[in-house]
Parts: sequence; C-alpha cells; structure tokens
Amino acid sequence: MPTPRLLNDSPSRRQFLKSSTVAGAAVGASVHLGLARSVHAAQSETLKIGLVGCGGRGTGAAVNATSADPNTRLTAMADLFPDQLEKSKKILSRRLGEKFAVTPEQSFTGFDACEKLMQTDVDVVLLAAPPHFRPAHLAAAVEAGKHIFCEKPVAVDGPGCRSVFATSKKASEKKLSLVSGLCWRYDLGVRATIDKIQSGAIGDVVAIQENYLAGTLWHRGRQPDWSDMEFQCRNWLYFNWLSGDHINEQHIHSLDKAMWLNGDEPPVSCVGLGGRQVRTEERFGDIYDHHAVCFDFPKTKVFAYTRQMRGTKNDVDDYVYGASGKATVLRNTVETKDGDVWKYSGPTVSMYDQEHIEMFKSIRSGEPINNGDYMTKSTLMAVMGRMACYTGQEITWEMALNSQETLGPAKYEWGEAPEVKVAMPGVTKFV
Repeated sequence: MPTPRLLNDSPSRRQFLKSSTVAGAAVGASVHLGLARSVHAAQSETLKIGLVGCGGRGTGAAVNATSADPNTRLTAMADLFPDQLEKSKKILSRRLGEKFAVTPEQSFTGFDACEKLMQTDVDVVLLAAPPHFRPAHLAAAVEAGKHIFCEKPVAVDGPGCRSVFATSKKASEKKLSLVSGLCWRYDLGVRATIDKIQSGAIGDVVAIQENYLAGTLWHRGRQPDWSDMEFQCRNWLYFNWLSGDHINEQHIHSLDKAMWLNGDEPPVSCVGLGGRQVRTEERFGDIYDHHAVCFDFPKTKVFAYTRQMRGTKNDVDDYVYGASGKATVLRNTVETKDGDVWKYSGPTVSMYDQEHIEMFKSIRSGEPINNGDYMTKSTLMAVMGRMACYTGQEITWEMALNSQETLGPAKYEWGEAPEVKVAMPGVTKFV
C-alpha cells in the first residue's frame, strides 16, 4: 500500500510544539474498510488480533499480544511473501495453541495484503512490516477502526512522518489505542530511572550520550529467481527507502530515550557524520555502517553514536550528566556528587509483554493509550540525524519536518527496484 503523499504542510516549530501534530495533512485509505465492532471491550469479550508483517519481530509480537490478555485470538495474518507467512504460521500454531485461529481464508500475501486484512473483523492489529510501509498501514488501520500496536520506526522520511502525525490525531479522535513498539518506554526499571532523573536527582541535565554500538544483523542473500524488488524487500534492513538506515531502524531506541529525557520536546538542530567503512559490498545496499550526531535541544546537548560492525566493542546504554550527578539509564543507576547511589530494585516484567498488557487493559477499560506523538517525533529525530550525516549539513527540526524527500517507488510491483545510490556528504543535497 503506497505511502500517503501530503502537500503544502509547512508548520513552524512553535506551531508544532503547541499542537504536537501537523495541521492540514490529509490521510486516507485506498479501499473502503469496515469499522471494528467496538473501541471498548468487556473482559469476557474475545478480542481478535491481526498480524501484518510476519518476520521475527512480528511473530514475537503475536506471542506477546496473545499472552497479555487471556481472551484473545490470532485470527488473521498478512505478509508480502507467502513463504514467510507460512513459516510464521507454523511457529505460531505451535506456540499459541488454541489461541491460533488463522484459516487460509484469513491469510493474505502481496503488496495489498494489509488492505485485505483490514477488511476482516479483527479488533487489534500488530503492524510489523518494514518501516517504509508503516504510514500507509497505520492510515488503513485507523480508517478501519482498529486498535494498533505499531513497531518502530513509524516512517523513513519527512512526508511519512507528517502522515503519521495526522493519523495519530485521527486515532485519538476515534478513541483507538495506538501503542508504540519503542519498548523501553514500557520497561519498569527504565521508567523509574527516568522519573528519578526528571524529579531532579542529578540536578539540571546538561548533556546526554546515547550509544548503540552493536554488531551486524542478518542478511538473506539472493536467489537467482528474485527480481531486484524482491531482493531489496527480503533484505530491507540495507535499503534506505525501506528501513531509513540503521540510525532509524535500530538507534531510534536510544534517540527516543533522549527525547523522553527532554520532555518529548524535539531538538532544534543537529550536525553529524557517518559513512560505509566495512559494509561496502553491493549486497549491503545504500545504508551507512556508522553515524555520529550531535543534537541541540533547548536545554541540553545529545551526543548520539551508532555502529553496526563485527568484531568491535559493543555498548548500548544511555549516559545522562546533570549539574549534581549522573545516571546510566539501562543499568537503572543514579549517582550524585555526594556519593549517593540509587539503583532500581522494584518488580521486573518483560517490556515486550508490558506494552501489550497495557494496550489490552486500555481497550478493556475504554481509556485508550495514544503513543503517536512521541513515536513520530523520535522517528523524525532519527530521520533528521540521517539527513545531517548524508548531506554533511546542519539540519533543523523544521527542515526535517517539512522535507519534500519521499523515499520509495512510485508504484509497488515485482521487477525493478529503486536506484541504489550511496549518499556522499558535501555532495548529496537536502530535499
């Protein structure tokens, strides 16, 4: 389903901060979709779940979702590829037992698979396809009146983010729950640590260092009968139009915590550097293997580093420096200059389960959760950082928000794929 195109929306940063959305953006689905039965469900009512995107994360989300509420059933599934759909169905039929109720008639494949699933009677959808498709899938889900669990990130470019801002507002108006896959927001220890910081335990925060220094991820290779489009879609991590680069697809977790620590107020501007030092082969598409970005917030600076290289030191954590102490977010520790050390010692629950537990509770209670604002701001922050690295220029929040660069093809069909062109700082232009 094509990413919605939005025209002539150029809000100022001040207007954006006041409204937390983009006025005048129009989002619609390309098919007539029926409304879900209800936006509020009694405890005894079975909630039907549909899964869009049947890779590892989507399959895992289906397990988390059905475990989070005793009265749930997985009844529909959709994926671009038939073999991936069948693989996921076999796994889930074993894992879910009687909660797996997906028939062949409720199994959909192809570029229009999401649209077909939205026409079923599912109450909740889990959106876990590659990020490029997220704006259109979100728009279709809200139009159909479905509650949503939405994996991160939610877009790969400025127009996609503007679409999601508008869709999130519509979800709120329709009283639909919209829960983000930015899972650290649902980790109890991280919540307590950030609450401690924001309560003044280390004084005013002056700087944050975000590290997502990791190894490499999967690559599915290429089969002789795959077209260029199939090759790119099966290896979507490595193509900017599908993933938004790993600063968007993976480092967004770190950037989201930085945004959270800044009260969900976006950065003013950023500068960055990055490139391809190790993953230079053609099979790795057009993404970089490292980025380093300095974000200027109204009251703090955020220094963000991400790297995907084999054989290098890993470090994934958030280091927060205040006027009277420091904190390490994922270690759940806060230290003051006086030598006092606080460490979270409360209950622990899997954040992957917790996000679904809270979603279903909100549906049952009729008090919807809407994470649309922060999940889109954090995505745009990642896109903004990528723009700075690709162009070598300073990028402001307003530039990223109003960017006219639309990534992806004009139409979706097997055969040719978007051109693979690695960005060159100082040469690549901001659009």
